[in-house]
Amino acid sequence: MRSDGSALNLRRWWRSAGFAWAGIRHAYRSQANFRIEIWAGVLALVAAALLRAPLAPIALACALVLALELVNTALEAVVDLASPELHPLAKVAKDAAAGAVLIASAGALVVGMVVLLPPLWAWAGRGG
Repeated sequence: MRSDGSALNLRRWWRSAGFAWAGIRHAYRSQANFRIEIWAGVLALVAAALLRAPLAPIALACALVLALELVNTALEAVVDLASPELHPLAKVAKDAAAGAVLIASAGALVVGMVVLLPPLWAWAGRGG
């Protein structure tokens, strides 16, 4: 028998999901890069659907970039809270988190090119 503290408790899950959505909303409102990445992902998914290309690799690449951007946003907030003044280690933490987003973005770009360019070329070769 599970207690009310169980992750399978629907009320607890709903409450946790609300906190998660609050974090996503905050990132969307406050982080220009997150907004750009959201709309780039939407564009990539729409292009994949229109070109009848596989959606899963595009969706997973987008999810990775967005998740890392949220982690980057959280880390920046924690670093700013712990070290409001400039500190070399705070810079290292922020730069490394931003680097993770950059690497994921480069990987997502490669995935997008591998998945979308062949059907795009085929479509363009038929005259649109």
